[in-house]
Amino acid sequence: MFTKLRNKFLILNMSITSMVMIAAFAIIYFISYSNIHSDIRNKLSSGPVTQVAIEGNDLSDDAKKGGTMAAVQHVEIGGPPLFHIEVDANGKMVNVDSFIDMPQETYTKAAEIAWSNKKNNSSITIEGKQWQYAIERVSKSVVLGNGKQLNTVESNYLITFLDVTEANKTLLQLLTTLIFVGVGMLAVIFIISLIFANRAIRPIAETWEKQKQFVADASHELKTPLSIINANFDVLMANQEETVQSQLKWLGYIRIGTDRMAKLINDLLALARLETIHVEAPKTPFNMSDVIRDVMLSMEAAAMEKGIKLTYSIEPDLLIKSDPEKVQQVTAILLDNAIKYANERGQIHISLLKSKRHAVCSIKNSGKGIPKQDLPKVFDRFYRADPSRTHENGSYGLGLAIAKTIMDGLGGEIQATSAENEWTTFTFTLGL
Repeated sequence: MFTKLRNKFLILNMSITSMVMIAAFAIIYFISYSNIHSDIRNKLSSGPVTQVAIEGNDLSDDAKKGGTMAAVQHVEIGGPPLFHIEVDANGKMVNVDSFIDMPQETYTKAAEIAWSNKKNNSSITIEGKQWQYAIERVSKSVVLGNGKQLNTVESNYLITFLDVTEANKTLLQLLTTLIFVGVGMLAVIFIISLIFANRAIRPIAETWEKQKQFVADASHELKTPLSIINANFDVLMANQEETVQSQLKWLGYIRIGTDRMAKLINDLLALARLETIHVEAPKTPFNMSDVIRDVMLSMEAAAMEKGIKLTYSIEPDLLIKSDPEKVQQVTAILLDNAIKYANERGQIHISLLKSKRHAVCSIKNSGKGIPKQDLPKVFDRFYRADPSRTHENGSYGLGLAIAKTIMDGLGGEIQATSAENEWTTFTFTLGL
């Protein structure tokens, strides 16, 4: 299930990323393509080409012999090679204007190919190079010696050829670069997305597993008191003729089962309320030293019953701003836990001190301790340091989970340290 969820996340992420990258690279390539071809069209467009015929007796002989002159465009310095071919109305080559050393047959072939196609801005390959051409009509005007211009008539055609080999090579290199960069970036993004997808899925998977474990544990815990109730109910039904007085033992067992179930349900409800209600607890100034001392005194009898030696070092009149009832509840949970799991005739030490801007309370008990690998799980629901003593002391493993949830709500911290077969210490810290 989580693998499918991760894969869906990856597919969605890669699809969006791919579309954005393709769009960005397409825009870059289109802009470059447009700029290069616009520059080529500008170079090929020479504008109207006019041949001028001059007539008149008062002109010099050289001028008369000049006959015609054409406005022609030559290669730009530093630009791509360029040449012109003038053809007549039948496509027959009339004149060549070129600084490029190529055979006459090559110019003739170029003119024939361009004339047969007659499509402007098309490309042909000559001498291993690509040439783009444009065909323009040459207009002819007759000007008399007195400056009077006669009618203009259309004459030959001028075919301009421009070497676009480097331009096409540049576009191809750009396209190749964009493809390789795009593939490389997608591979990197895929790896990064996979890492982050796994990290994003991990808390969900852990929460799901904890939820399944919680349902299984809760069902197991409820099964025991229900079994007690059912068993004793069957006994009562089998002896219906007996008096209530004679059946008090079985009724007492039923009461024990209902009490256990009620305690478990109340703890679960309390934990659910603490986890779902995020209203900030009211904080008021109070004497934390008195709260800790009151809790200790209220549970002193339970410690003495097990022969536990209770010692303390409480800093007097330590004032903090928090919720006194919640602090009292956390202290009671931790001290009750210490008494339950302390060894017979063991020791419990309670300390409260001020550390910088924090109040630090620690409750340490001697006993079996908690294995190192289990320390991260002590605040999980239904965790018990000693599974063999599951219901011996009425514990369901919810107390520490409740304490952790309360401390999170108060903005404090709680942690556990332990040495196996020696001691266990629970410490919570609150800001002053």
